[in-house]
Amino acid sequence: MEHGTDSHRPTSPLVAISSILPSLPPAERRAAEWVLESPAEVVHSSIGTVAEHAATSEATVVRFCKKAGFKGYPELRLALAAHLSRVEVEARSGPDGFDVGPDDPLEAVVAKVASLDAQAVTDTADQLDLDQLRRVVDLVAEARRIEILGIGASGLVALDLEQKLRRIGLAAAAAIDGHAALTVVSVAGPEDVVVGISHSGETLDVIDPIRLAGSRGVPTAVITNYPRSTLAQAADLVLTTAVPDASFRAGARASRVAQLTVVDCLYVAIAQRNYDTALEALERSSHAVESRRTRRRS
Repeated sequence: MEHGTDSHRPTSPLVAISSILPSLPPAERRAAEWVLESPAEVVHSSIGTVAEHAATSEATVVRFCKKAGFKGYPELRLALAAHLSRVEVEARSGPDGFDVGPDDPLEAVVAKVASLDAQAVTDTADQLDLDQLRRVVDLVAEARRIEILGIGASGLVALDLEQKLRRIGLAAAAAIDGHAALTVVSVAGPEDVVVGISHSGETLDVIDPIRLAGSRGVPTAVITNYPRSTLAQAADLVLTTAVPDASFRAGARASRVAQLTVVDCLYVAIAQRNYDTALEALERSSHAVESRRTRRRS
């Protein structure tokens, strides 16, 4: 399925390219990889040079550019130039890249982690498709039950969304293993909604339940970093994060932060829609656990 519009392309052209990389055919992927590896060189290169480096045709480079959300190669070059200029300015006061090296001092590690997480939040918010978000809010707010699916690190995000929705009085449950996910979806109906979470969008334990839900007429929404992934194509609605690839599990860390950003936007928008009811539920749930806290020292 096609979701969203080009107006929601990530602020960073490198993030936009990374997000479609897994779905590109080999020739287009070679062009994309060279752009990701040498963005500064691409800014000063003709389309023929890119095609030569990628061992492909100029037409293939144009197709790749359009899939990344650009009108053509000239627009890609301009976007790269603007991005690199902005990065150069930010680098003067920030850490040297996001990757943590074996000899980095602790203060550099802290700075790089904080910078990557902050960038993931900003890029995700900038490119979030508000029309898709509104439609997901409508689905979840009106659903009889909300089944939330996630495996591994995405399972932790699924549990977070479950807890938030329960606190405002919604019937939400998280399934964080494949068998449980298939089981809950198998008994879901059109009055329910299934929300799948996967950074890669290629986790079969999330894809298969989403497909099963679709076959049963159950509305589906997913959160993923890759809008052309198998999971995104299987869902009715897609909310995307914007996390660049990085080493030392940096991408995995930032993906969780970006997913939580989308979850928080979804949760707050739902609570805002049913403001009085949500506020009352929050007060009641807070009061229910108040006795479980130790008294503050005076």
